[in-house]
Amino acid sequence: MEHFHQKPTIYVGEVTIKVKNLDYALTFYQNIIGLKVLEKTDHQAVLTTDGQTPLLTLEQPDNAASKEARTAGLYHFAILLPSRADLSVFLRHLLQTGYPLGAADHLVSEALYLNDPDGNGIEVYRDRPSSEWVWKNGLVEMATEQLDAEGILGASHAEWSGLPEGTVMGHIHLHVGDLQKAEEFYTKGLGFNVVSYYPQAVFMSTGGYHHHIAINTWQGAGAKTPAENSVGLKWYTLVYPDEAERENVIKNLQELGAPVQKEADFYTTSDPSGNQIRLVI
Repeated sequence: MEHFHQKPTIYVGEVTIKVKNLDYALTFYQNIIGLKVLEKTDHQAVLTTDGQTPLLTLEQPDNAASKEARTAGLYHFAILLPSRADLSVFLRHLLQTGYPLGAADHLVSEALYLNDPDGNGIEVYRDRPSSEWVWKNGLVEMATEQLDAEGILGASHAEWSGLPEGTVMGHIHLHVGDLQKAEEFYTKGLGFNVVSYYPQAVFMSTGGYHHHIAINTWQGAGAKTPAENSVGLKWYTLVYPDEAERENVIKNLQELGAPVQKEADFYTTSDPSGNQIRLVI
């Protein structure tokens, strides 16, 4: 694994999503995705790969409502595997379960796509070495091409035993209502750099990664914030390298007029479409 998900980059640490039925969702995330339970209550399950670091939390809100169409919120969260061999093991497992999936080669990465039982989008991917990525005028070349499934399946013949330790949250991709406003929030406010444009989408990162955050208006410009009890994203964390950098970001957010609130040991903010973010160190 390269150094795109540790200091000094700003990266997505963990994601919390809302589901309609916790036990049903949990079965999927354990048996299909391969996460392990770190702690569980009646309404919440914290999931991990290494037995200590929370990666994904599932929460069942009171009167949970199905995902609404044409709203802002989660497009997908993306789980980054350490190697192509790990992707091989995961792909073979998925094919054996018969769970529906999509796939793409993005030049910088090889990716599999699936939806959880509530329609929350998930990407599971592996990065090609960054030395193979092509940059032009500060932008990284990405595309959507056919995945070499045969090549991936040939990369390992190991038995599936869940997601490997060393798996991280690679990036998050969000639906927003106003691309320009959201781009300003993530760049001028949160400190990300634009690294790629796609029709109605912007990809951003720090430290030369292909993207830690992507935003799009594929649900339609002006897509509204979903209801509080609706299935989808609850919040995600952005990990800052130190207190000084986080303080600076909070000042920038306040200058933009973005909401910022201090909690126990983190700050919360939300992008112009209502996607909630926890700023942690």
